[in-house]
Parts: sequence; C-alpha cells; structure tokens
Amino acid sequence: QVQLIESGGGLVQAGGSLRLSCAASGSISRFNAMGWYRQAPGKQREWVAGISRGGSTNYADFVKGRFTISRDVVKNTVYLQMSSLKPEDTAVYYCKADIVTNIGYWGQGTQVTVSS
Repeated sequence: QVQLIESGGGLVQAGGSLRLSCAASGSISRFNAMGWYRQAPGKQREWVAGISRGGSTNYADFVKGRFTISRDVVKNTVYLQMSSLKPEDTAVYYCKADIVTNIGYWGQGTQVTVSS
C-alpha cells in the first residue's frame, strides 16, 4: 500500500497564495502519475492538476495560469502551488497516486478556505 499525506492547507484571503504538499511512502518516479483533486461542499470531486511519470503536467481549465504542480522525486513529494486564489477555490484538496492502471491511492485531504 501507498500512504499519502497532504499538508499546507489553511485560510487565505482572495488573491493570496498557498502551497500544498503531498508526501508519498513510495517512489513517485515509479508511479504512472500523481495528481491533485478537490471537492467543495455539496459537489463532486474534480480533477485539478496532474504530473506523469515523465514529468509532463496538465491542468484543469479553471486553474490554468494560477496553479502549478511539481515534484521532488528525492523527497517523494508532489506540490501544488496555488496563486491568485478565489473564493470558489475553497475545497478539500486531495492528493492521488496512480500506481498502475486501475490501482490508485488517495490521501486524506487538506482544507483550503479562501475568504472574500
């Protein structure tokens, strides 16, 4: 099993920045991909950003230009740098590790609250 521990969430004013971290118990360089998802109250969990084994990145349209996903393969940690935060970014943010096809693991989530 792979354990994922998110950290870095908190309360920030609109327009502010926050960096989330996801520490994995395995070698992330061997995983198919790592990703960030978020879930707001009463809504479905949605994909935010991803980074592949080769290091390529992809983003949901609603965060392009504002969020950056990156990784440190030595520390086995994935990051989500969030800037120009908006109240609608308020959600629980989850880290996910896609090990191989149909095998993935979720972290417990970290709360991000953006105030007006």
